Amino acid sequence: MRWREGRRSDNIEDRRGLGSPSGLGFPGGGGGGFQRAGVGGLGLILVIVLALLFGVDPSQLLQQLAGPDAYAPQSASISSGTADAELRDFVSVVLADTEDTWQEQFQEMNRTYRDPTLVLFNGGVQSACGFAETATGPFYCPGDQKVYLDLDFFNELSNRFQAPGDFAEAYVIAHEVGHHVQTLLGIMDKVDSLRGRLNEAAANQLSVMVELQADCFAGVWANHADRARQILEAGDVEEGLAAAAAVGDDRLQRQAQGYIAPETFTHGTSAQRTRWFRRGLQSGLLNDCDTFNADQL
Repeated sequence: MRWREGRRSDNIEDRRGLGSPSGLGFPGGGGGGFQRAGVGGLGLILVIVLALLFGVDPSQLLQQLAGPDAYAPQSASISSGTADAELRDFVSVVLADTEDTWQEQFQEMNRTYRDPTLVLFNGGVQSACGFAETATGPFYCPGDQKVYLDLDFFNELSNRFQAPGDFAEAYVIAHEVGHHVQTLLGIMDKVDSLRGRLNEAAANQLSVMVELQADCFAGVWANHADRARQILEAGDVEEGLAAAAAVGDDRLQRQAQGYIAPETFTHGTSAQRTRWFRRGLQSGLLNDCDTFNADQL
């Protein structure tokens, strides 16, 4: 994927390295998770109160009490060095590219596109939709219109899900931005109002339609970005399709439990996800992404 010459987005909020003030760890957290020792519970609260009363920086006092290794990173999977800077740079470029594409598309519809914020985190994060751990995976929160991403997920995508490549990673970001597009278009409001009147199986099917449309929107982005800025290189399309297939409900359930339960699907099968991503990629038309009235998902 040709991305290095692309514009960088300013809509990145980097929360990595921000520990939990309660001292709670996050299972499966990324490289910026912190391990605290020596102070906890009521003792932690007392230290903070005393520090504030006497005009002392609480973090300095806590570090002195806990010892020199208390704030040492648990993992070096994402370092603060060159690799980390490059990955953050890549995410910023992809986000900027989605901004450029969707601003153009919304202008054609006489609408205004509001850029989402992409929050980088590790371990766990608090959003307007509640608290989420890294294991949740990347997600979009309509409540604050932010995309949340632990960069360690890209390692999972490559190693665990066998879907490596920079365009596979770009697909993940574009999919979450696709949910932002749904929010701005009012689709999510309609879905939420309908979901409460459905039984569990029907609500799950509605969720599948939402996710497949976001896949299609990711394809629409790739179509327009490539036509305008020639971002695609040989093998990129295959990387994106492999990523879409890797996170299909059927594949994930078979890997996790050895069998599939279609009535519990919430994101769509591997075949469905690749089909709708490819559809958006080939046509570049939002009208072709109407999963809610499609004859076949």
